[in-house]
Amino acid sequence: MNRFQHTLSALISGTVLLTAAFAAAAPQQDVPPVPPVIHSETNLVLIDTVVTEKGAPIHGLDKSKFHLFEDGKEQTITSFEEHRPGTEPPPASEPLPAHVFSNKPQYPPAATVNVLLLDSLNMPIQDQARSRVQMIEYLGTIPAGTPMAIFTLGSQLRLVQGFTSDPATLLTAIKGARANSSQSPILENGLTAEETNAALTGLDSVGGTAMASSAIKQFEQDVQATRTDARVKTTLDSLNQLARYLGGIPGRKNLIWFSGSFPISLDPEKLQGVALPDSPAAAGQASLQGGSFSTMADYSSDIRKTSVLLTTSRVSVYPVDARGLMNGSSVDASNHGNVTPVGVNGIANADQSVLSNTIQDHTAMEELATETGGRAFTNTNDFKQAVAGAIDHGGSYYTITYTPASKHTDETYHKLKLKVDGGPYSVAYRHGYFTNDRSKGTKGKDTIPQSSLMLEATKRGAPPATQILFQSRILPADDPEIVAGPKLVSEQTGELTKSLKGPTRRYVVDSLLDAHDFAYTVALDGTRQDQVEMTLVGYDADGKRLNYVDRGLALNFTPDLYAKRLQTGIPLRMAIDLPSGPVFLRIAVRDVNGSKVGSLEVPLPTAK
Repeated sequence: MNRFQHTLSALISGTVLLTAAFAAAAPQQDVPPVPPVIHSETNLVLIDTVVTEKGAPIHGLDKSKFHLFEDGKEQTITSFEEHRPGTEPPPASEPLPAHVFSNKPQYPPAATVNVLLLDSLNMPIQDQARSRVQMIEYLGTIPAGTPMAIFTLGSQLRLVQGFTSDPATLLTAIKGARANSSQSPILENGLTAEETNAALTGLDSVGGTAMASSAIKQFEQDVQATRTDARVKTTLDSLNQLARYLGGIPGRKNLIWFSGSFPISLDPEKLQGVALPDSPAAAGQASLQGGSFSTMADYSSDIRKTSVLLTTSRVSVYPVDARGLMNGSSVDASNHGNVTPVGVNGIANADQSVLSNTIQDHTAMEELATETGGRAFTNTNDFKQAVAGAIDHGGSYYTITYTPASKHTDETYHKLKLKVDGGPYSVAYRHGYFTNDRSKGTKGKDTIPQSSLMLEATKRGAPPATQILFQSRILPADDPEIVAGPKLVSEQTGELTKSLKGPTRRYVVDSLLDAHDFAYTVALDGTRQDQVEMTLVGYDADGKRLNYVDRGLALNFTPDLYAKRLQTGIPLRMAIDLPSGPVFLRIAVRDVNGSKVGSLEVPLPTAK
């Protein structure tokens, strides 16, 4: 008997089945009395720092060279470690037994891993093709042992290739259909801002009325605002998913993001307040192409959440402007717009609009890089060198941790400043962080909506979330191991079971959750408590939802039981009915206290 089966058999035995512990979220009468609660947390801050001189990494610095300031006050560095390429030991791993699946990420042994994100949502298709060709050329020469994963962003985030250090595997993946260029579902619709300006200038030149010009401009502004709103939301959702996917991987992650425009900003000064809708520096608001409109939305809260997730997952962003060297609209040979600028004024307006939008995008890129400890690449057609530069820049770094001298009980941004003695060094690190007031529980203003967490985690085809690690054994209910074991207590096998047509099959999902990953509240007597939600969702090959089960569980661990669960995991059992045919089962676990999730997706065999 393998270790998973032995542990599961020991935990799920006799008449004690955790299926019976599952309950709907509303009833609370079965939850044991809650002792007085204290929040036992240490606000440990971790900073990954890249130190270079004339572009070359500086090695061998000791802790005494580093001076860290938070909100102007110098802090005591509690731990210090240098990382170099190829110096990390390989992670311990063992093969999983049959029918057992895990969301524990597989990654090569390295101090840093790299993520290549090809963004078709915010990139014109001609720029996609050019950048993809250069990436194919680059991956054909990438040094062996460089760990990388490849994602694409279109209507949603998609994993093209998981982490590997094999150049041939990466090259095959980026040449495959999943990495093909695709028209943006949002970006290419309607007129661009420069086309609108050109059209309005042409209308004025032939005697159009001011009212007609105003109506056209307002209509296009409304269209632009709607499109940008969709782009921002999809981009933020995808970055959140990516951060959760990377959260279970130790060390620094370099996110090399190829895009044609960057609709979000991580500037902390913008995220602290809300400016007027017509302000060019509106707080946390997306910069809309062609100016500011009355329909502009405020994204400050959503962007703050993304910033927190990127920080927690130790993601440094390396944005690359896939448009390359920029020309004015009037001389850009790739401009295939439907409207040609009319007259000198039309050309000037179109070129000024392109310049204004480019400045906005490059400013957002610099902010993304600065706030996450990365580096921006603009005004270059050498994308191969941009990727090589990002990997080289983020491959050597120092990790610094400290506990703030002042206990933070607010939800504000804390500025960081790092000085390094010994030379005219360039230092890249995140320049601050947001704190969350845990005393407000899960109802604080910056808490990620719980429904959105599970919607993201259970989305068909989404990358697995790794903030909570777990293993799940999936077997048909008529499998001998299930039949010979404890009888299923719960009859809840799907909210849509009655609507299933044709032959169905019941699957039993036995899971072990890593008890280390939860944000418990700790009572005075040492009891740890939390709320857990677990969801099973079945999809057909086209992504249609077939059935789902959603349950809640109250965790209440005495110190002895908590110590045991750290060794064995937290066992949970659920069952779901699914129809015959190709089926994909999505499993997701949510920590209610910590707003964290874990998820994985498993293709199930056709029922017979």
